[in-house]
Amino acid sequence: MNDQPAPIAPAPRSRARMLELVFPKDSNYHGTAFGGFVLSLMDKAASVAAVRHARGSVVTARMDGVDFHVPIRVGDAVALDARVVRVGRTSMTIRVDVYRETMASGEVQLATTGHFVFVALDEQGKPRPVPALHDGADLAQNDPDFEERP
Repeated sequence: MNDQPAPIAPAPRSRARMLELVFPKDSNYHGTAFGGFVLSLMDKAASVAAVRHARGSVVTARMDGVDFHVPIRVGDAVALDARVVRVGRTSMTIRVDVYRETMASGEVQLATTGHFVFVALDEQGKPRPVPALHDGADLAQNDPDFEERP
Protein backbone atom coordinates (compact mmCIF):
# COMPACT_ATOMS: atom_id res chain seq x y z
CA MET A 1 0.00 0.00 0.00
CA ASN A 2 1.37 3.39 -0.99
CA ASP A 3 1.11 6.04 1.74
CA GLN A 4 2.54 8.75 -0.50
CA PRO A 5 0.16 11.62 -1.19
CA ALA A 6 -0.95 11.99 -4.79
CA PRO A 7 1.12 14.55 -6.69
CA ILE A 8 -0.49 17.96 -6.89
CA ALA A 9 -1.09 19.07 -10.46
CA PRO A 10 -0.86 22.81 -11.09
CA ALA A 11 -4.01 24.64 -12.10
CA PRO A 12 -4.22 25.21 -15.84
CA ARG A 13 -2.92 28.63 -16.82
CA SER A 14 -5.08 30.82 -19.03
CA ARG A 15 -8.17 28.60 -18.62
CA ALA A 16 -11.00 27.96 -16.17
CA ARG A 17 -13.95 25.60 -16.03
CA MET A 18 -17.06 25.78 -13.88
CA LEU A 19 -20.22 23.76 -13.40
CA GLU A 20 -23.45 25.19 -12.04
CA LEU A 21 -27.09 24.12 -11.77
CA VAL A 22 -30.03 26.33 -12.73
CA PHE A 23 -32.61 26.62 -9.96
CA PRO A 24 -36.01 28.38 -10.03
CA LYS A 25 -34.51 31.45 -8.30
CA ASP A 26 -32.20 31.85 -11.33
CA SER A 27 -35.03 31.84 -13.88
CA ASN A 28 -37.79 33.95 -15.35
CA TYR A 29 -41.48 33.03 -15.67
CA HIS A 30 -40.70 31.03 -18.84
CA GLY A 31 -38.58 28.65 -16.75
CA THR A 32 -35.38 29.74 -18.47
CA ALA A 33 -32.27 31.22 -16.87
CA PHE A 34 -32.12 34.98 -16.53
CA GLY A 35 -29.61 36.44 -18.98
CA GLY A 36 -28.01 38.34 -16.10
CA PHE A 37 -27.51 35.09 -14.19
CA VAL A 38 -25.68 33.57 -17.17
CA LEU A 39 -23.61 36.76 -17.65
CA SER A 40 -22.62 36.66 -13.98
CA LEU A 41 -21.40 33.06 -14.31
CA MET A 42 -19.52 33.97 -17.49
CA ASP A 43 -17.81 36.94 -15.83
CA LYS A 44 -16.82 34.76 -12.87
CA ALA A 45 -15.33 32.02 -15.07
CA ALA A 46 -13.55 34.60 -17.23
CA SER A 47 -12.09 36.29 -14.16
CA VAL A 48 -10.61 32.99 -12.92
CA ALA A 49 -8.93 32.42 -16.30
CA ALA A 50 -7.66 36.02 -16.31
CA VAL A 51 -6.27 35.84 -12.75
CA ARG A 52 -4.54 32.55 -13.55
CA HIS A 53 -2.98 34.00 -16.69
CA ALA A 54 -2.01 37.37 -15.17
CA ARG A 55 -0.94 35.76 -11.88
CA GLY A 56 -2.55 38.56 -9.97
CA SER A 57 -5.43 41.00 -9.67
CA VAL A 58 -7.64 41.80 -12.65
CA VAL A 59 -10.80 43.79 -13.35
CA THR A 60 -13.47 43.37 -15.99
CA ALA A 61 -13.11 46.14 -18.56
CA ARG A 62 -15.64 45.09 -21.19
CA MET A 63 -18.07 42.40 -22.31
CA ASP A 64 -18.14 41.91 -26.07
CA GLY A 65 -20.57 40.11 -28.31
CA VAL A 66 -22.44 37.83 -25.94
CA ASP A 67 -24.70 35.58 -28.00
CA PHE A 68 -27.50 33.50 -26.48
CA HIS A 69 -28.00 30.56 -28.86
CA VAL A 70 -30.46 28.32 -27.01
CA PRO A 71 -32.36 28.75 -23.73
CA ILE A 72 -31.03 27.22 -20.52
CA ARG A 73 -33.85 25.74 -18.48
CA VAL A 74 -34.44 25.19 -14.77
CA GLY A 75 -32.80 21.88 -13.85
CA ASP A 76 -30.14 22.10 -16.56
CA ALA A 77 -26.48 21.85 -15.68
CA VAL A 78 -24.47 24.77 -16.99
CA ALA A 79 -20.84 24.09 -17.89
CA LEU A 80 -18.58 27.06 -18.60
CA ASP A 81 -15.23 26.95 -20.37
CA ALA A 82 -13.23 30.19 -20.21
CA ARG A 83 -9.87 30.64 -21.91
CA VAL A 84 -7.55 33.51 -22.67
CA VAL A 85 -7.51 33.93 -26.44
CA ARG A 86 -5.70 37.23 -26.93
CA VAL A 87 -3.23 39.24 -24.87
CA GLY A 88 -2.35 42.91 -25.16
CA ARG A 89 0.14 44.81 -23.04
CA THR A 90 -2.04 45.03 -19.91
CA SER A 91 -5.27 43.42 -21.11
CA MET A 92 -6.55 39.97 -21.96
CA THR A 93 -9.52 38.80 -24.00
CA ILE A 94 -11.21 35.72 -22.59
CA ARG A 95 -13.66 33.65 -24.62
CA VAL A 96 -16.36 31.95 -22.57
CA ASP A 97 -18.43 29.10 -23.97
CA VAL A 98 -21.50 28.08 -21.98
CA TYR A 99 -22.98 24.62 -22.49
CA ARG A 100 -26.37 23.48 -21.25
CA GLU A 101 -26.87 19.87 -20.33
CA THR A 102 -30.21 18.18 -19.85
CA MET A 103 -29.03 15.90 -17.09
CA ALA A 104 -31.73 13.23 -17.51
CA SER A 105 -30.89 12.65 -21.20
CA GLY A 106 -27.27 13.79 -21.25
CA GLU A 107 -28.00 16.08 -24.23
CA VAL A 108 -25.44 18.89 -24.43
CA GLN A 109 -25.69 22.07 -26.50
CA LEU A 110 -23.61 25.20 -26.81
CA ALA A 111 -25.99 27.75 -25.28
CA THR A 112 -24.04 31.01 -25.03
CA THR A 113 -20.72 32.46 -26.14
CA GLY A 114 -19.03 35.73 -25.30
CA HIS A 115 -15.77 37.60 -25.04
CA PHE A 116 -14.66 39.50 -21.94
CA VAL A 117 -11.76 41.93 -21.67
CA PHE A 118 -9.84 42.12 -18.39
CA VAL A 119 -7.05 44.43 -17.31
CA ALA A 120 -4.34 43.29 -14.91
CA LEU A 121 -3.67 45.59 -11.93
CA ASP A 122 -0.64 46.13 -9.74
CA GLU A 123 -0.74 46.72 -5.96
CA GLN A 124 -1.63 50.40 -6.51
CA GLY A 125 -4.56 49.55 -8.78
CA LYS A 126 -2.74 50.67 -11.94
CA PRO A 127 -2.64 48.60 -15.15
CA ARG A 128 0.39 46.30 -15.34
CA PRO A 129 1.84 44.11 -18.10
CA VAL A 130 0.59 40.55 -18.55
CA PRO A 131 2.49 37.53 -19.88
CA ALA A 132 2.13 36.50 -23.51
CA LEU A 133 0.21 33.35 -24.37
CA HIS A 134 2.68 30.49 -24.07
CA ASP A 135 2.42 29.45 -27.72
CA GLY A 136 2.10 33.05 -28.92
CA ALA A 137 -1.06 32.18 -30.85
CA ASP A 138 -4.08 34.43 -31.16
CA LEU A 139 -6.94 32.05 -30.42
CA ALA A 140 -9.79 34.57 -30.57
CA GLN A 141 -11.36 33.10 -33.70
CA ASN A 142 -11.28 29.46 -32.57
CA ASP A 143 -14.61 27.70 -32.61
CA PRO A 144 -15.82 26.05 -29.42
CA ASP A 145 -14.21 22.69 -28.78
CA PHE A 146 -17.13 20.40 -28.00
CA GLU A 147 -14.80 17.54 -27.03
CA GLU A 148 -13.08 19.79 -24.46
CA ARG A 149 -16.22 20.97 -22.74
CA PRO A 150 -16.22 20.84 -18.91
